[in-house]
Amino acid sequence: QVQLVESGGGLVQAGGSLRLSCAASGRTLSSYHMGWFRQGPGKEREFVAAISRSGGLTSFGDSVKGRFTISRDNAKNTVYLQMNSLKPEDTGVYYCAASRFRTIGADTDPDYWGQGTQVTVSS
Repeated sequence: QVQLVESGGGLVQAGGSLRLSCAASGRTLSSYHMGWFRQGPGKEREFVAAISRSGGLTSFGDSVKGRFTISRDNAKNTVYLQMNSLKPEDTGVYYCAASRFRTIGADTDPDYWGQGTQVTVSS
């Protein structure tokens, strides 16, 4: 089992940047495919980004392609989401997720979730 704790959320103006971190404990991060999801006010949960166990493969939701990047440091047991050129529609609670055996994507249901971190982008 793995525990996930997100950090780095906050309030930023449109066009700005934030970097979210997801720290894992309990088991080594390298055992898991990792991803980020978000849920905006009044919206359904949305896939944001994913990264394979080794970090060699990444994928992104259409709404963040070209603006967000995902990376991981398995030695630090941490996954990062770099968010650039933020827009008001990026506002929401961002959740880190881990999957033991399946790569994470829009149609997958990860095994573990963090508690979320709030990102608010003002116009």
